[in-house]
Amino acid sequence: MAAKSFDMIVIGAGPGGYVAAIRGAQLGLKVAIVEREHMGGICLNWGCIPTKALLRSSEVFHLMHRAKEFGLKADGVGYDLDAVVARSRGVAKQLSGGVAHLMKKNKITVVMGEATLTGKGVLSVKTDKGTEDLTAKHIVVATGARARELPGLEADGDLVWTYKHALQPPKMPKKLLVIGSGAIGIEFASFYNTLGADTTVVEVMDRVLPVEDAEISAFAKKQFVKQGMKIMEKAMVKQLDRGKGKVTAHIEVGGKIEKQEFDTVISAVGIVGNVEGLGLEALGVKIDRTHVVTDEYCRTGVDGLYAIGDIAGAPWLAHKASHEGVMVAELIAGGHPHPVKPESIAGCTYCHPQVASVGLTEAKAKEAGYDIKVGRFPFIGNGKAIALGEPEGMIKTVFDAKTGELLGAHMVGAEVTELIQGYVVGRQLETTEEDLMNTVFPHPTLSEMMHESVLDAYDRVIHM
Repeated sequence: MAAKSFDMIVIGAGPGGYVAAIRGAQLGLKVAIVEREHMGGICLNWGCIPTKALLRSSEVFHLMHRAKEFGLKADGVGYDLDAVVARSRGVAKQLSGGVAHLMKKNKITVVMGEATLTGKGVLSVKTDKGTEDLTAKHIVVATGARARELPGLEADGDLVWTYKHALQPPKMPKKLLVIGSGAIGIEFASFYNTLGADTTVVEVMDRVLPVEDAEISAFAKKQFVKQGMKIMEKAMVKQLDRGKGKVTAHIEVGGKIEKQEFDTVISAVGIVGNVEGLGLEALGVKIDRTHVVTDEYCRTGVDGLYAIGDIAGAPWLAHKASHEGVMVAELIAGGHPHPVKPESIAGCTYCHPQVASVGLTEAKAKEAGYDIKVGRFPFIGNGKAIALGEPEGMIKTVFDAKTGELLGAHMVGAEVTELIQGYVVGRQLETTEEDLMNTVFPHPTLSEMMHESVLDAYDRVIHM
């Protein structure tokens, strides 16, 4: 059978791949996309979206317990874990179906199967009907990543879970250990802790949420501890002894080993790129620690071959993958797109309280040699935050003292994952402190704190 020919083939239908395919089709390219499992990839099916659905349920549950504070009555508050999970899976299914619809709408050929690059511009796809050969001048690899598993800490779906098991729990943990306090670990810790699990978080670094600004991490930790979480920093799980219905964790902290028993463990110790079985090395693609090495335009060095999203390295974020997909499609179509700047991509963590940031932390700005001005504003000084019953939080801004450039912004508190985009736009437009100070923010809103934080950096804060 003759190979089917396309202008562009995308391997992987996650938020990088399907967006690349759509943008390519919009630009008049003949596009095919190959997916081995789910339209929408990990993000829509097992990541960003279903976790937010779970966290929304726990947020509502938390608010119901606070009903009296708002002059309301809510007696006999409880939850049905199966129903909570069913809602989450339903949301994921709806969005996955939406991606399939978008493929059809944009006349993109969808091939469900496992792809291997057998030569330059040549793809062999194993489908349930046999093997199909596809060719294209341009191929985009968007195969994403999966959970990293450390020796001795491997998931079994019963006592030790990855994020997939945690999204469809076979039981409600009573005593939970979460290994790793990055976004995935702390979000699951927040969800299960809110629903009543006795939760312990172990982090090998010196603080939780280690990629965030140290001040924000410290604030978040205080809130987690207030909610009943146990946080163990500069600690490492060395061994898990699995018994009947229980796990004994050997935790090294301060040079000593502590043994603690749990009924459930969630391992959230990072990710590895899905680079195996694609035939990348045979084509001369350079792979560094399970990630494809690319230039700023996601080119692999092999003519016509690109890699985007998680497989192409940090930051491992869906919105970064999507924008890389758009950029690559425009490049293939003959355009001149701007490269994606990792330092201007916001990171959002949907624990309670939420955490969001963009750009350099205070420490990183100093390390880079900047003379800086730092502003802060607490949620307790904001009328809307108090009216919402969410007075715990802060916003922090870091500026270059010489030029007024916004180097970084860091937030912890209610809805900060929505607020951060204001500073992202500011950085994209190369806004200075003067522009931000002269911007009128609506009242009463949480966004007013963004203004006040900027004012504070220049000793002009009003409400503090």
